Amino acid sequence: MRRVLILGSTGSIGTQALDVIRANPERFELVGLAAGTQAELLEQQAEEFGVDDTALGAAEAEQLVRDVEADVVLNAITGSIGLGSTLAALRAGRTLALANKESLIVGGALVTALAAPGQIVPVDSEHSALAQALRSGTPQEVRRLVVTASGGPFRGRSRDEMASVTPAEALAHPTWDMGRMVTTNSATLVNKGLEVIEAHLLFDVDYERIDVVVHPQSIVHSMVEFVDGSTIAQASPPDMRLPISLGLDWPNRVGGVGRPLDWTKAASWTFEPLDNAAFPSVALAKQVGRAGRTFPAVYNAANEQAVDAFHEGRLSFLGIVEIIQRVVDAHEPPDDLAVASLADAEAWARATADRLIAAAS
Repeated sequence: MRRVLILGSTGSIGTQALDVIRANPERFELVGLAAGTQAELLEQQAEEFGVDDTALGAAEAEQLVRDVEADVVLNAITGSIGLGSTLAALRAGRTLALANKESLIVGGALVTALAAPGQIVPVDSEHSALAQALRSGTPQEVRRLVVTASGGPFRGRSRDEMASVTPAEALAHPTWDMGRMVTTNSATLVNKGLEVIEAHLLFDVDYERIDVVVHPQSIVHSMVEFVDGSTIAQASPPDMRLPISLGLDWPNRVGGVGRPLDWTKAASWTFEPLDNAAFPSVALAKQVGRAGRTFPAVYNAANEQAVDAFHEGRLSFLGIVEIIQRVVDAHEPPDDLAVASLADAEAWARATADRLIAAAS
């Protein structure tokens, strides 16, 4: 039985993780819960599962990681504020089921240097798919990673056709039910850019060997191409409980967490090349990832400010990535990477983005 601590228990990933634990009481023991702001729901969850150790807020969640005995820490906190908990889980020797991609992307070498081999288990559906497919060969046999993208609500549109899209249109994702930030990131494909950086950090594959392909059905969650020309794909109906369950009990599979594909019905899966002219965020993310140091933190922070401005009517949809590019271009990274320098870079990026947005409006 694995003892599980869930950070971000009131969000989408957290509540689905509780579904997995609720359905498998002989397999998982919930030992702690942390949430950002929803104190009432957190209290209800703790009462249902008989959990005494809870925390509200990022700093309290980080302390809970240090204090609670757990085999697995599921970090489903939203945003780079989850970095402290990621570092604390790794230092404590816990298996880190990582849904908080921002902490890895922003923390970069600080996170990877702390992690023992296999200590970080990805929970994002794309990276879980890559992890599963990578079991089919050795690292030396891997030619490239292929990360799939649904294409979001604006797949097939030209850059000019996206000039006047509204926040409501950007939130109309065709597949996934997510929060405002992640859904908007999926519309701009900034989320896919972040996932490319995450794939590089998780699997130590060069950016030149990580591709993005558009797959609107969201059935194939990612693929690995091997040196002999074979490609191994992980396919399943969209359901985050599958990668969550793998994160909680890696490398073991938990029966019944998701429904299988129905092979008695006709279906078509399509794949399209990414339109980099319409969606420049992925190429920018690769540029940022290669630069390393504090650049990924700047990319992420500038994006968060730009997304908020877009939803507040102060910035156009195309302006989101334009602001990120301008902030990245203006950034001068420090010589040393540390938690303090990351915080400083994020603060600078947010202030710079806000200034550029104000000047443009």
